[in-house]
Amino acid sequence: MTAIALQPRPTDPSVDHAIQAIVDGASTAETCNTDLAQGPWTFDARPGYGPGSSMGDVIPAGSPRQGELPQSYRDASAEELDARIIAAKATLGDRVVVLGHFYQREEVVRHADYVGDSFQLANAALEHPDAEAIVFCGVHFMAETADLLSQPQQSVILPNLAAGCSMADMADIDQVEECWEQLEDVYGDMDAVDSDGLVPVIPVTYMNSSAAIKGFVGRHGGIVCTSSNARTVLEWALARGRRVLFFPDQHLGRNTAKAMGVPLEQMPMWNPRKPLGGSSAQKLDDARVILWHGFCSVHRRFSVGQIDKARAEHLGVRVIVHPECPMDVVDAADESGSTDYIRRAIEGATEPTTFAIGTEVNLVQRLAAVNPQHEIFCLDPVVCPCSTMYRIHPGYLAWVLEGLVEGEVRNRIVVTDDVAEPARLALERMLAAKPPEARPSDWTHAS
Repeated sequence: MTAIALQPRPTDPSVDHAIQAIVDGASTAETCNTDLAQGPWTFDARPGYGPGSSMGDVIPAGSPRQGELPQSYRDASAEELDARIIAAKATLGDRVVVLGHFYQREEVVRHADYVGDSFQLANAALEHPDAEAIVFCGVHFMAETADLLSQPQQSVILPNLAAGCSMADMADIDQVEECWEQLEDVYGDMDAVDSDGLVPVIPVTYMNSSAAIKGFVGRHGGIVCTSSNARTVLEWALARGRRVLFFPDQHLGRNTAKAMGVPLEQMPMWNPRKPLGGSSAQKLDDARVILWHGFCSVHRRFSVGQIDKARAEHLGVRVIVHPECPMDVVDAADESGSTDYIRRAIEGATEPTTFAIGTEVNLVQRLAAVNPQHEIFCLDPVVCPCSTMYRIHPGYLAWVLEGLVEGEVRNRIVVTDDVAEPARLALERMLAAKPPEARPSDWTHAS
């Protein structure tokens, strides 16, 4: 009998196509909300994060809302929007650079000049000082970061102002200031150096936080981190402080500190709605890492049960999850790492491999499409993209780009000077703390 070589099965990289097929009855898969099949402008006037993983999270009052998108963009076909975006970019040339996060929908990512995680795109924003505008296809805190790092004459644009981040909203500046005051009552002078040359606490904020939080960190000797350099940053902070206050994502902080050998009992949780964060003065005194009570709704969807099911159904499966997943999920996986780590792990596999990935479905679907030699699937069988990343749609991208062609800057994100100066200091410390795997040569450049 002659063996038949099976050809790799092509995968459609579009999550939107998958959701439309579910809603139309052409697919037996499941989505967390059929409203995802609608244009995001349907939800712009409503409070909330929109359908998707964060739809159950409570949005703070006063969060940015997007104005009405003109009807011509809402009515345009996918093909027409593609053509308009391509034409606008050709007209603008080097005057504009488009940055796209890994979690963006395929229909947006295909138009990005750079695709990457938050750390890579923060660096990419620095590489184009001559561009008049930076269009950031991501979420609000990322656009703020680009504004902090870009030149004063540059405009940073967020195509949809409603693209926020529920995790970032879980730590607001008033809560963090109150936390710091309570910690001062426990530790005394926060600038005092002990016999080991350490101050009582160094604040560390995840990139997924507002510019105001980054400014707070900068004012208090702290630093920003991303999922790709969290360990490097924690090492930096613990070399300067007896403890670290880590916010807003408890899971990234816990998983990173645990991998560094910090015992769980020395990682108390800080709940901003409780006195002393729900802890005690003694526990805080013994702490090495104080974890803020925040989380990512995308990565909280993954479970050990999903990993067990993947192992039962796929012999030899390689499970890789993001460190924003809960600790038991990270412990049950074969590996954990940033979005770029996941991408490089798959691209570096020399033999056909089955991968079960625990991160946002848009990235997983795209990885499956560009690596057909492997079988790649999302651990969560329910199609449930990041609610806020999904608010960026080609219609909004076409709208802001055509605005630039017409000489109009739409949806500009500006960080005020009083916040910007200390926030830049915290970001500069982060950019200097590059882990070995995060080099400019690793950026994904779209052709």
